[in-house]
Amino acid sequence: MIYNVALAVLALAAAAFLVRLVRGPRLADRVVALDGVLTTVALTIIANSARTDSTKYLVVAVVVALVAFVGTVIYARFIETTSG
Repeated sequence: MIYNVALAVLALAAAAFLVRLVRGPRLADRVVALDGVLTTVALTIIANSARTDSTKYLVVAVVVALVAFVGTVIYARFIETTSG
């Protein structure tokens, strides 16, 4: 029961991030929204692993989280160099 609630809240969060990703209006807003989407994807994988009592996809969640972090850092550097 609690896992279903957590997955529903994560789905709402991902939907809100997707709206911000599409609407923008600035590149920085889109970068933060993309980071939020990838973070909710990683959290959804973790919640589903807890729900099914399986550790099979936890490595995928770690990789998604690392890609989100590295991508955000790269975009932040890009924004910093183009705006300054």
